[in-house]
Amino acid sequence: MAQYLILIYGDEAQWDARSDDEMRAVDAGHGAFRERGGSAIIASGELESSRMATTLRAGGERPLVTDGPFLETKEVLGGFYLVDVPDLDAALGLAGLLHETSEDHGGVQVHPLVDHS
Repeated sequence: MAQYLILIYGDEAQWDARSDDEMRAVDAGHGAFRERGGSAIIASGELESSRMATTLRAGGERPLVTDGPFLETKEVLGGFYLVDVPDLDAALGLAGLLHETSEDHGGVQVHPLVDHS
């Protein structure tokens, strides 16, 4: 088994402008993901708006704390799943269930975790 972090990116302005029907399609994709992923899903979460983020950067003796995301980008991280599955193909199969893979303003990244055992 291997662990993969599935990161969901998109344009917040477009996320905020979704219709009720579009939200139902997104929710259906996440429902299918959770149903198929079952106990392989270790953790998941939807992030608050990037406007709510706080960033720490090198600032001399103590880190410099600033409001907002680390980088100004059009696509921001909106949520994640941490899964423990047999291989990359299994992780990609799950990630492909997410509606965000069909939206033209974002994407889903599947990133393996380093096994330190």
